[in-house]
Amino acid sequence: MKGVFVMIDRIAKWIASGFGSGYANVAPGTFGSLAALIFWWLLFQIGTLEATSAAMFLVVITTLVGFLAVALCVRKLGAGVDPQWIVIDEWAGLYIALLGLTPSNWGLVLVAFIFFRAFDALKTGPVAWAESLPKAFGIMADDLVAGVMTSIVIWGLRLATY
Repeated sequence: MKGVFVMIDRIAKWIASGFGSGYANVAPGTFGSLAALIFWWLLFQIGTLEATSAAMFLVVITTLVGFLAVALCVRKLGAGVDPQWIVIDEWAGLYIALLGLTPSNWGLVLVAFIFFRAFDALKTGPVAWAESLPKAFGIMADDLVAGVMTSIVIWGLRLATY
């Protein structure tokens, strides 16, 4: 039975690390976000994300599975610990930031990526508040809030250009 728990912990760590992208030696959050962006682009290329509902499903699944994986990983680490290798939160937050965009909007995709990374790194306003939540909630929430803030900026830019 112990082997099953070891396997679950390994799977959780693999998911929480953004399928290994969080193990970058420099800027793991940025590398994790880049990996998420590449995965998002691949899903568009195979036709999986053509509908907005599919993109929203990606956000929900990434958030829920990510939260469970992060919770399993940090349960032994204690409150206030946010290991840099955990980047599935960046994946979920970036997917929120990209809602409504497609790879053909590459300029806005780049702007969304930059704003998302800036909001996440600077931890201003509601991002800082979300990060202060306990354990897995805080680890996931700050990036989700950064994603929402980025999405608001992107939608504002889109409205301003009409």
